[in-house]
Amino acid sequence: MRMDTAKPLIVQSDLTILAETGHPGFEEVRGGLSRFAELVKSPEHLHTYRITPLSLWNAAAAGVDVEEIAGCLQAHSKFGVPPSVLSLIRKYTSRYGVLRLVQVGAEVFLVSEDTVVLKEISARETLAPYLTDTRGERAIAVAPEHRGLLKMELIKLGYPAEDLAGYRSGEFVDLSLKSHDHAGEEAFRLRDYQRQAVAAFGQENGGSGVLVLPCGAGKTIVGIAAMAECRCATLILTSNVTSVKQWKRELLGKTNLTDEQVGEYSGSQKEVRPVTIATYQILTHRASKTDSFAHMKLFHERDWGLIIYDEVHLLPAPVFRATADIQATRRLGLTATLVREDGREEDVFSLVGPKKYDMAWKQLESMGWLAKVACREVRVPLSSLDRDRYSASGARSQFRIAGENAAKLAVIDWLLRRHPNEQTLIIGQYLDQLETIAAHTGAPMISGSVDHERREALYAQFKSGALPLLIVSKVANFAVDLPDAAIAIQVSGSFGSRQEEAQRLGRILRPKKNGQNKAVFYSLVSTDTKEQDFALKRQLFLVEQGYEYTITSWEQEGQADEVRAGRGQNAAGR
Repeated sequence: MRMDTAKPLIVQSDLTILAETGHPGFEEVRGGLSRFAELVKSPEHLHTYRITPLSLWNAAAAGVDVEEIAGCLQAHSKFGVPPSVLSLIRKYTSRYGVLRLVQVGAEVFLVSEDTVVLKEISARETLAPYLTDTRGERAIAVAPEHRGLLKMELIKLGYPAEDLAGYRSGEFVDLSLKSHDHAGEEAFRLRDYQRQAVAAFGQENGGSGVLVLPCGAGKTIVGIAAMAECRCATLILTSNVTSVKQWKRELLGKTNLTDEQVGEYSGSQKEVRPVTIATYQILTHRASKTDSFAHMKLFHERDWGLIIYDEVHLLPAPVFRATADIQATRRLGLTATLVREDGREEDVFSLVGPKKYDMAWKQLESMGWLAKVACREVRVPLSSLDRDRYSASGARSQFRIAGENAAKLAVIDWLLRRHPNEQTLIIGQYLDQLETIAAHTGAPMISGSVDHERREALYAQFKSGALPLLIVSKVANFAVDLPDAAIAIQVSGSFGSRQEEAQRLGRILRPKKNGQNKAVFYSLVSTDTKEQDFALKRQLFLVEQGYEYTITSWEQEGQADEVRAGRGQNAAGR
């Protein structure tokens, strides 16, 4: 096979794709690949993507067909595309929709034009509890209450069902978006991509699916706009109380809903109203491991017409089980990343729905809707004391010692001097480390033990500019709106969590008012440690989204800056 060196891809027979990052067309090619493949490795010059059945099923659900996938690969591959790869792409892509769930009257059926596949499915013992009787060669009756469980089993067998069985309307709520505020001024307009996302969710046969939008892109607004389209009682599930308050503020500010129509369901108050916002934590709370989940009854407290899963990548296992029982209710998942650390992406696909819309972070950045972010990894040698402790410890302790590396304090000082007039967040995993940093810098710290009122007060001070530096634990990973944060310094994290990297990056993505619309995301990583190994995994998300990612050494860059600064002070003193 003739090689075309002008093309950037090497497509391999094991469904992996190597992409040359230095190629002039790499940015365009990456955009195409992201529609049907997953990034798995990202060294500087050659990225590795993998095509999986799930990545192809998500592509098919979003309207990407075999010809588009094959065309992208063939147009950019140095050696062409192995026939076996094209065959597998065709095989897996075509399986989406071979089996369909439809409703006829009050009955639900599993149907297919492929009678061989349907016969094979009907013979599976694992599916017997969910199927009732065969209706001819092309239909099998399904117990409606088992609609979700059946879809979970089918995707395990490699046949994701297209769910066309429809949804009940739910309790009517006269909900509309405000066009003007109380003073008569225009309130807000949906951006083009937000309208596209809402349309993708509600398109023909729509009513369940996941919308993937970057932090700062207005996922809450998209969710509210979807509610305005459905005009029904809505249960919103989100990650924490701060997010509950944020959803309520946005609903009251941007719709005609009144305070009496919007309820909060959390640890402190349990209001069930036409629109109810609850936390995942309250739904999964129980007195002991042997007790039932008392608050799961919320799924049946009203005739919900729509359930919104905010941060759907965090959906807890017990909520998956409850979701399997409510497949006749519309379901909308919102997230910045479909990556789950527990590997349950297929369950999100089956129970919440396939990916319906995905907007690239860099594309929104180019439009000016997100800040331009540079990602910088700073390698920091272990202090002599920590080096001795590290050598004498087990693997898990080594990761924590590396994360809490005392030498990172000097790097923090350097970065704060480097960005003296910028709103800065210091984010970390370990409370002892964050308390040390707070004492060292004199900045306040927010952790899980800080009550909600105190958190809100500190966030408000930070937003106003009265507080230029804030120390935050992982409680600030999700649903915290800090639009003026321009610098984030990540001092420690959760092993190789890409979803955490996405959320922390999101803290600084909001457009800036300084005219430059730029931000910097620093990660402090201990050199030659397990933290450095896990940092390679955390890079994947950032590189996949197209961010500039550079690695520097504190010894080379930081200490050189300190020496230069010292010389300047000495010269000024003379």
